[in-house]
Amino acid sequence: MAAKSATVAATTAAAEDPADAPTSGAAATATDEANAAPTPAPGTIPAAKAADAAAIYARPQVPILCYHQIRDWTGRDSKGAKDYIVPVAAFKAQIKMLADSGYHTISPDQLYAYLTTGARLPAKPIMLTFDDTDLDQFTVARPTLAQYGFKAMYFVMTVSLGRPHYMSKAQVKQLSDEGNVIGSHTWDHHNVKKYQGQDWVTQIDKPTKTLEDITGKKINYFAYPFGLWNPQAFPELKQRGFVAAFSLAEKRDQQDPLFTIRRIIASGYWSPRTLHNSIVQSF
Repeated sequence: MAAKSATVAATTAAAEDPADAPTSGAAATATDEANAAPTPAPGTIPAAKAADAAAIYARPQVPILCYHQIRDWTGRDSKGAKDYIVPVAAFKAQIKMLADSGYHTISPDQLYAYLTTGARLPAKPIMLTFDDTDLDQFTVARPTLAQYGFKAMYFVMTVSLGRPHYMSKAQVKQLSDEGNVIGSHTWDHHNVKKYQGQDWVTQIDKPTKTLEDITGKKINYFAYPFGLWNPQAFPELKQRGFVAAFSLAEKRDQQDPLFTIRRIIASGYWSPRTLHNSIVQSF
């Protein structure tokens, strides 16, 4: 449960030596959050300090939301598609609810440090993620989140860059420069479970290099298209430098929970209250 998870995380954090948990936010205040020590990059966390899979799996899950399109429904949108299309007013109401409820957005680096070392998180942590590079994530979501000082993770599908209704390279770079995190989401959304041979180069290597060239930063995180994964993908992703990968609502892999981090899709049908209840029930 989200409330329980936040309480456990905060309690654990309070009991630790700050030197062992140099990540952001022991307290649930914007001032303390702003003045907290910076989160260490994943590559700077010594392997000897990282927890094993069982310990990572046992930690309370942090709520993570997944958004796709932020736009008003049209007559062409199917009933199923509307789960993935959040009307503008509904999106703004959902984000306001999160702020009013005391949620603090965290970065994937904060999440990684928490999962691997038990590092501190703010009270009521949440991660906001956006998949597929849709332009409205920049034009609608970005200014809405900025109203509340929220940051997000954007999983970019590179085949779409610069196309109508999708973000440009300059917009992706701006998101990164403004403190959001860019992640890899393949070239054209091909199912990871079907990859063979050269698919890893086409779908993972080249797109990730494109994103690193755009942002000037290492890309550490990956999101599975459709949320679909198999254990055979884990070593392939690890050897390419990813430290964690995000799926959807399915169960995590107990042997490799860092590569099956759960998210839930924030449905276009949900009121703010329904979203809140879903967060509490899902995590």
